[in-house]
Amino acid sequence: MAEIQSVRKTRRSSTWRYRLTRAQYDRMIEAGVLDEDKHVQLIEGELIEMSPQGSRHYACIMLVYEALRRNYPAGWHVRIQAPMALAPDSEPEPDVSVVSGTPRDYLDEHPKTAVLVVEVADSTILSGRRRKVRLYARHRIPEYWIINLKDDSLEVYREPGGETYGSKVTLRRGESVQPTGAVQPISVAYMLP
Repeated sequence: MAEIQSVRKTRRSSTWRYRLTRAQYDRMIEAGVLDEDKHVQLIEGELIEMSPQGSRHYACIMLVYEALRRNYPAGWHVRIQAPMALAPDSEPEPDVSVVSGTPRDYLDEHPKTAVLVVEVADSTILSGRRRKVRLYARHRIPEYWIINLKDDSLEVYREPGGETYGSKVTLRRGESVQPTGAVQPISVAYMLP
C-alpha cells in the first residue's frame, strides 16, 4: 500500500485534498480499502461519494436501459452503472452508457468512451450539471443525458467542446428523443417513472 500513501496532495485553505489516479483507485478497490457499502466514483482525481439509490431512481435506470437496449443495433452494448476509464484521474460510473462492441470487448479494461452517457438525478442534479457535464464534454462524449426526476424531464446535451456542450435541450412527457446511433426515437414518457 506504499504507492497509495504517495498520493500527491494539494493545499486549499485549511483542508488537505489528496488526488488519486485510476491506478491507485483500482489498487484501493483490490486491497479492500474502500468499503463495499459506500458507492464512490473517481472524478478528476477526487473520490466522490454517491447518494444512496431510492426505488424511483433505480426504476428509472431500468426504464432507460430497456429503452436503449431495444433501440441500438448489433455492435452496441448498453451498460448499467459500469465504470468508464475516461482519463488517468477519472473513472465515473454513469447510470447507463452505450458503448461500441460487446461485453467481451471489455474483459481486460473498461471502455474509454461512449456514444451516450445517462445520469438519473434527483438530489445529485447540481453535481450532474456542473462536474459531470464538464467531465463528459472534455472527454468528447457525443451525447449526455440527465434524467431530472425533480422536474420530470430529460436534459439532452450534444456537441461537446472544451468544458461544456454546445447544445442543451430539455424534453418533457409527450416528446421523444433520437439518441445518437439508435434505430428510432424513444418516448421521454417511457423513460420517466
